Amino acid sequence: MTKTPEELYKEGLERYKAGENANTLIPLFKEIIDRSPKSSSSWISLSWLYLLEKKPKSAHKAARAGVKLNPDDPQGRINLALAMLEIGEKGVRPHVERAQQMIMADEDWLEEIKSNIKDGFERRGEWPNLSRVKSWLFDV
Repeated sequence: MTKTPEELYKEGLERYKAGENANTLIPLFKEIIDRSPKSSSSWISLSWLYLLEKKPKSAHKAARAGVKLNPDDPQGRINLALAMLEIGEKGVRPHVERAQQMIMADEDWLEEIKSNIKDGFERRGEWPNLSRVKSWLFDV
């Protein structure tokens, strides 16, 4: 029996949380998006995987799709800002400010974003643009 896109997404997240390499998860998330192209969380997750793999142009495309589908997801805004910084595109500030507003208004989002940033450093190591975004978000 074929798994639903939702089941595949849950499986992908579990594999990611278990420490699987981002590069091996990219094809899974691309498949999920092929089957469910309006899934903002899948686009946002794919953009994060691309960022971890230092593929900023692909991350930018995926993050932009995720934010277009769900402009109220702070992780999507952060991923888009990171991708924009990595490719040298202007217009980062509004995305960071919107993400900051959302995470400061919701404790669950705040904890999730902090956890994701920590995870990004653990998986990718030194990441100057993630350091910049972290400081913009939290050094108020």
